[in-house]
Amino acid sequence: MAATLNDPSTTVLALMGLAAVCAGWVDAVVGGGGLVQIPALLLGFPQAAPVQILATNKLSSICGTSASAATYYRRVRPDLRTAIPLALLAFGGSLIGASLVSHISRAAFNPIILVVLIGVGAFTVLKPEIGLLTDLRFSGHRHLLAVAGVGFVIGVYDGALGPGTGSFLVIALVGLLGYAFVQASAKAKIANVATNLAALAIFIPAGAVMWKVGLLMGLGNLAGGYLGARTAVARGAPFIRIVLVIVLGASIVKIALDIT
Repeated sequence: MAATLNDPSTTVLALMGLAAVCAGWVDAVVGGGGLVQIPALLLGFPQAAPVQILATNKLSSICGTSASAATYYRRVRPDLRTAIPLALLAFGGSLIGASLVSHISRAAFNPIILVVLIGVGAFTVLKPEIGLLTDLRFSGHRHLLAVAGVGFVIGVYDGALGPGTGSFLVIALVGLLGYAFVQASAKAKIANVATNLAALAIFIPAGAVMWKVGLLMGLGNLAGGYLGARTAVARGAPFIRIVLVIVLGASIVKIALDIT
């Protein structure tokens, strides 16, 4: 399945497009579309540098996150007093993270991601009641400080590594701040658009994007993101939680097998 960077085969392009549709749907429902797209890109382009994989993933992802963010906004009407500070701090964090990515070795990817995923997965399974209803843990300035912290830390992670960012945003907004899953997903998509945009502001001038692959995958991601957001809003919190647990479990198994 391997392909050259400048002239990928039709088979590789088709498989990248399919992966992007799946990633867009997953990302819109619970986040973590990069956990589908990045392994696909690594498999299809084993000779690509980590920065090229991440940059191409960002180009594709911003198409899907923009579509799902717009769909969530129309249907859920998330509170912009929280969503905008979250997005702004995530944007700044992602700029910093993207500037560091060239210093991260490819071998370091999987162990870092695996540890974070296990922690998030354990929290989700052990707390089945979270995310059913909004019950904010903070108010006023404390709420905004918590939002800013979540946005900045996850923004740095997204710029530097990326996979699972949407899931981490959802879990942080649900577990730390007390939002219900649907509201958390809506705000996470707005922040995810910001982190993707910030990362591309670093990656594009550096010439790291594989444009042909990224734009094709972007179309698939857009379609998947639109469908996923509509599904999540229609099915509600219990459905989102089930999909989140499945995605996290499958990702943990896949990455653990890659390491061993």
